[in-house]
Amino acid sequence: MRQDLAAPSADLLPHSEESFRLLLDGIAAQVSTMTVTGELEFVNQQVLDYFGQPLEKLKGWRHTDAIHPDDRPRVAAALADCLKSGNPYEHEKRLRRFDGVYHWFRAHGRPARDAQGRIVRWYVVLTDIEERKKAEDKLEEQRQELRQMLDLAPQMMAVFGPRRERLYANSVALAYIGTTLEEWQQQRDGSELHPDDVERLKAASERALSTRAAYEMEVRIRKSDGTYRWFLARYNPMSVDHGQPSRWYVACTDIEDRKRAEERLQQENVALREEIDKTSMFEEIVGASPALTAVLSLVGKVATSDLTVLITGETGTGKELVARAIHRRSGRSSKAFVAVNCAAIPRELIASELFGHEKGAFTGALQRRLGRFELANGGTIFLDEVAELSPDTQAALLRVLQERELEHVGGTETIHVDVRVIAATNRDLIDAVASGTFRQDLFYRLNVFPLEMPSLRDRKQDIPVLVEYFIHRYARKAHKTFRSVNKKTLDRLLSYPWPGNVRELQNVVERSVIVCDTDEFTVDESWLSTERKVEGAGALSGKLSSYEKAVIEDALRASGGQVFGPAGAAARLRVPRSTLESRIRALRINKSRFRPRPIKG
Repeated sequence: MRQDLAAPSADLLPHSEESFRLLLDGIAAQVSTMTVTGELEFVNQQVLDYFGQPLEKLKGWRHTDAIHPDDRPRVAAALADCLKSGNPYEHEKRLRRFDGVYHWFRAHGRPARDAQGRIVRWYVVLTDIEERKKAEDKLEEQRQELRQMLDLAPQMMAVFGPRRERLYANSVALAYIGTTLEEWQQQRDGSELHPDDVERLKAASERALSTRAAYEMEVRIRKSDGTYRWFLARYNPMSVDHGQPSRWYVACTDIEDRKRAEERLQQENVALREEIDKTSMFEEIVGASPALTAVLSLVGKVATSDLTVLITGETGTGKELVARAIHRRSGRSSKAFVAVNCAAIPRELIASELFGHEKGAFTGALQRRLGRFELANGGTIFLDEVAELSPDTQAALLRVLQERELEHVGGTETIHVDVRVIAATNRDLIDAVASGTFRQDLFYRLNVFPLEMPSLRDRKQDIPVLVEYFIHRYARKAHKTFRSVNKKTLDRLLSYPWPGNVRELQNVVERSVIVCDTDEFTVDESWLSTERKVEGAGALSGKLSSYEKAVIEDALRASGGQVFGPAGAAARLRVPRSTLESRIRALRINKSRFRPRPIKG
């Protein structure tokens, strides 16, 4: 028996005394017994080795520096309480080793009672938890460092449990909401959200719980002053072994400025749409240039009358749109608007289309058919490309304009009609009259109220608004969004001569909307090459406008100033008549100076 080990009483020795000592000394913990008053009466070898003192000197342990000064009041109070109540105790404390170093221990004390239930002694086991404490301190240090990092982040961050229990929010979030962590944890989920966003976020949260997938949403969160700001909330789950998420980490980025910018952009777009509606004045006729405004002013004046209108201008300038605008603002707007493209109908069928036919009037006339004039009775008929009508059809049209009556092809019955006629052409009818291809009396019947549509070259101020209008129109159909127009593209659109006018611009924008893959609208520069050849242009395929002008003037000189007809300049140059007329206007060629002057008697 070691001299510094007190001999336990006989009831502590279930076997031999030596076996009991060996058993206690082999335990990887400090084991001791105390009297009912808390004095040590027995310790194992681990206790003696740790403190480096015999049992006799250790009996006053409560009054020495064996316990860390910071822990002494707490330990003394706990010991006094358990000695008084007889309840087991468990606490942690730091004990001073023989070399002066303190280690953390976890103390477990249990009372031993006799047959009458009286406490006869206390059994105490001390487990060294120094490494665990160091790990906890390290973990706490890391936790504090992480919290400091989260608090310094310019985002609101929070941690939720598997069922969205509130666990943690950083200082940025708490300061924004105006609450403490404890108060925030007690609040119901979604209490800071805008009422209009609660159900939307709840639905997304439920889906995420079932799919265990990260998600993000734009939500409005109430500030401490009662105002709301927009945030982009990103939710990311943390799962163990691909199971249900044990945590949901949330980062909220303030996007209020971005949302306001989007709202401003949307308002600007709405304002632009309203401005387009205001400046267009008439349906899809978009623009506010002086050239267009002058024409639209005349449209507004003539619309309320029943005058016959002749609309001239290059191809693609919007002549049919003007005709429809006149009809819709007239007293006939509740009746039909019938449009006829005279150039698109074969010449042998145009009379039947316009005036109708009787059964058997010609091969294929299997039944009686009403003509376009009868269908437009009480309303408006629009005769596009009226210069393409044959002489016979021109005569029949003249009768309708003069007498307000017609006859079916193959019929003898006179049919009275009340139709307003609006005609359009891209040809020079004065030149056609001079060449004998168009009736002079019909020209004067059509030219009661002339309107000349300006080319897009003469209204370049309208190009940006037209581009915006067409982008909006076709992007909506293509389910695309464009935030801006590339400046280089816009400059290119403004400098391009647009031989096809608004229709060509419309086609270019529509095609570009389809192929453009970014939110910045761009146009392929190759589509706007000013050196492109016009298909079938023959002698007009030269690149230099001066050469082109000389070629046209030579042809006009040889044809006596006539553009149309078998001996006209168009036939000599082997180009479509409308194309040649367009180029004559573009090159500002005076056709009249090539016409032969009458010989004075």
